[in-house]
Amino acid sequence: MPTDALLDRFLTGLAPLDPVAVWAHGSLGAGDYQEGRSDLDLVAVLPRPATARTAWRLGLLHARLRDAPLAGLLHCTYLSPDTVADPEQRHLTWAHQQLFKRTVTPVTRRELHSFGRVLHGESPEHLLPPVGDPELAGFVVRDQREFWRPNVDRAELWRQDVWVDLGLITFARATVTLREGRLITKREALTELPALGAPGEVVEDVAERRYGRGTRPAPPAEWTARRAELTRCYLGPAIDTLVASYS
Repeated sequence: MPTDALLDRFLTGLAPLDPVAVWAHGSLGAGDYQEGRSDLDLVAVLPRPATARTAWRLGLLHARLRDAPLAGLLHCTYLSPDTVADPEQRHLTWAHQQLFKRTVTPVTRRELHSFGRVLHGESPEHLLPPVGDPELAGFVVRDQREFWRPNVDRAELWRQDVWVDLGLITFARATVTLREGRLITKREALTELPALGAPGEVVEDVAERRYGRGTRPAPPAEWTARRAELTRCYLGPAIDTLVASYS
């Protein structure tokens, strides 16, 4: 499989940096992975904090993978034993074909503990502090309130598939996490959305596009506009209610 071949090349290229551990989370860890559609979300723990030389070596590693199938979907955040415990620490990350820094969110940390897949070395529970329910819930509420809710008002975004898909899926996952204290996959989130009052035709559209067979033609402009309006009209009040219930 191209996924296995890419992971093998990545681990081989990373070996000179002597990683303590490499883990997969997201769809690959949760068993919801679809080759060619899902991102390859990884976390690597290096023996020492990243330096400028480390960043150069990692940039070179990922540049050498550019020709590999699925390489554009591979994202990896690089931690070290000295920085792994700090949830506010911004770590060197390769994603979207560039290096930058970002935190490892409580959701990612909980994913790693709940269903992280060990690709190399130590398991997450041996290196990564657990995430308590209050910390996880607090992050989920802030994410809905401070990121998703303001962006609902940006109408132009919701003509894009990715915003419709992730907006609805993330809301459903947030709802289940706050209600039950557990994480669910994107596929499970789609099954939750009808009971949460999401517009059925939009949910069907997302499900077919993400899990249907074959490549679908581009939707007509009229449906793109209608889908955007339906999604925004649903998500705005739904997020407001969720945030008010759990703040």
